[in-house]
Amino acid sequence: MKIYEDRMAPNPRRVRIFMAEKGIPIEYVQVQIAKGEHKLPEHIQKNPLGLVPVLEMDDGTYLSESVAICRYFEEQKPEPSLFGTNAKERAFIEMWQRRMEIELLFYMAGCFRNTHVFFKGRIPQVAEYGEVCRKAAEKRLEWLDKELEGREFIAGDKYSIADITALVAVDFGRISNIRITPEQKNLQRWHQTVAARPSAKA
Repeated sequence: MKIYEDRMAPNPRRVRIFMAEKGIPIEYVQVQIAKGEHKLPEHIQKNPLGLVPVLEMDDGTYLSESVAICRYFEEQKPEPSLFGTNAKERAFIEMWQRRMEIELLFYMAGCFRNTHVFFKGRIPQVAEYGEVCRKAAEKRLEWLDKELEGREFIAGDKYSIADITALVAVDFGRISNIRITPEQKNLQRWHQTVAARPSAKA
């Protein structure tokens, strides 16, 4: 098996961190977005949406979407569990994973895509919407700081896929100068903890 990715993109990083936490070795093949390689016919055959990451399985099947890839490997190697071990745990991790994806990573990406020079001429950009996303992302960081009071990780007492998504979102926000503020002590503590894990450097 192999994973097609771009090391500069946030979603492939989610998969790399997950795989590192699981201790699963796999081959990574670089598809450079900056060079338009994700839009070449050979990649479109793997994922018609032209996105990364994409997992190529041994039988020639292609699986895309980062969380779907992570779920596949969770089934292959259940321990350490990153999606939960019982119905309640899985449900709460799913809730927080979705929140981190929709309420945090989405807005970080929206700001970047609509305001950064990287995407100039590549996609239609609406600077005003990018700024709306910036303000929304900043508000979500305020919200998350309050949520983390008295809680070690995003979904509770255990590190999970929700922490991976949140870490990637927060770090990606730096490109657009969206950062944890000095007043957000809970968020700072959480970020220091998860960023110190060896998998964060994957």
